[in-house]
Amino acid sequence: MAVSTFTPIFHTTPNESNSLLFSSKFKLPTTKIKPNFTKPKVFATLSDPFVLQIAETLEDSHSSSPPHLQKLRDFSSESLLSTHWPSRKDEPFRFTDTSFIKKSQIIPISTPPLAQNLNLFDDSEETQFPNLVIVDGYIVDSVSNLSGLPDGVFVGSLSNLNSEVIKKRVLDFVSSSDGDLFWSLNGVGAPDLVVVYVPEGCVVEIPLHLRYFSDKGEDKESNKLPVSNPRLLVVVEKGGEIGIIEEYVGGEGEKCYWTNSVMEVEVGDGAKLTHSYIQNQSLQAAHIKWTSVRQESTSTYKLIEVSTGGKLSRHNFHMQQVGPDTVTELSTFHLSITDQTQDLHSKLILDHPRGITRQLHKCIIAHSLGQAVFDGNVQVNREAQQTDAGQLTRTLLLEPRATVNLKPNLQIIADDVKCSHGAAICDLEEDQLFYFQARGVDLQTARKALIFSFGSEVLDHFPNKSIQKKVENHVKKLLVPSLSS
Repeated sequence: MAVSTFTPIFHTTPNESNSLLFSSKFKLPTTKIKPNFTKPKVFATLSDPFVLQIAETLEDSHSSSPPHLQKLRDFSSESLLSTHWPSRKDEPFRFTDTSFIKKSQIIPISTPPLAQNLNLFDDSEETQFPNLVIVDGYIVDSVSNLSGLPDGVFVGSLSNLNSEVIKKRVLDFVSSSDGDLFWSLNGVGAPDLVVVYVPEGCVVEIPLHLRYFSDKGEDKESNKLPVSNPRLLVVVEKGGEIGIIEEYVGGEGEKCYWTNSVMEVEVGDGAKLTHSYIQNQSLQAAHIKWTSVRQESTSTYKLIEVSTGGKLSRHNFHMQQVGPDTVTELSTFHLSITDQTQDLHSKLILDHPRGITRQLHKCIIAHSLGQAVFDGNVQVNREAQQTDAGQLTRTLLLEPRATVNLKPNLQIIADDVKCSHGAAICDLEEDQLFYFQARGVDLQTARKALIFSFGSEVLDHFPNKSIQKKVENHVKKLLVPSLSS
């Protein structure tokens, strides 16, 4: 039986050569204890006072807990008692600094948006699809429009789901233990559970647009950080198909806030989900998102991600294969135009034969204090024979002190597989610029063309042309000032 593990770590800036490092991994045992944030002394060696303080504040912000969320809250509260705030000493956060959040005064958003402000979110003319508006984690039905969905498809709060059979089916997929600290904080603080349910054999021809708005924000000088915890569960039953556009935007101005989001996905036998994820929040905000996907046999999941916002933006993506012959495609594009950190941590676990995975990660850093982090783990276990896995990450550094940290990671136990990965870090190639100039194209125009085309390889994967065009225009708008300077 062949066993192969390759975990290179690349840390580089344009003025430094690549260095290859290796790190050991270990797992601390966890202790199950009764959740009680008011008595942390007994577990002083396990508890983090700052984490307990946030958890207490989140719990106190809810006057009452919906019955369907109580189990999730209990498990999340329990896990937080033995979880510390991540630091640079922790391997998953080795290159990601979260002190921006820890140094702020965390204020949970405990009430829905005011009625007089709802017109700010009513931009339904900009979307031609059925859409659900979620403001600071709360569903706003008055400015949502779900007409055009097939019979049997449900989109909304779990508390509004009338079928007890479907409700029980949905609750079976709500997980409380897949993630890290931020996953558990969401479990304690989520005000509701948004559900997208596609019944067996139902094909939804038009995509569903989920529009997340962050309304409550503070000025940078205030040191206050309002936090919202939206939570979404998507269940696509056997043979079902749907496309989901998940879009995060901020309110007026560059306000400070923290969006701590969780999305759980269950893709049934032969089902297909195309997931478009667009993150364009305030450049002073923290955006931390978990996406956990379970794929059953012959299912297909495709992710197209574009992240341009947030002072700190981190996407934790986890895929678990629970049946053979699955197809998983991940295409991500990150852009840092200020002192932003754009972070993607992905883990694909393959436990069954003939799985196909394709991952393309591209990033542009256009600021000297900008940073990108990529930690991509593909785990091919013993039973996952005839797996075909490919991973490629490419980063374009446009400023002298811009920084990128890459950690492609293949863990292969099966002996009949085809796996590959590659990583590239560079500025624009002189030969490419010369090619344009030799044909009468000036240097600035040539640079723009090459930089825009670098990201278009991901943007072209958007299945809807109107969304693709909208994102392209936004990326160009952000890049033009950097290129002009």
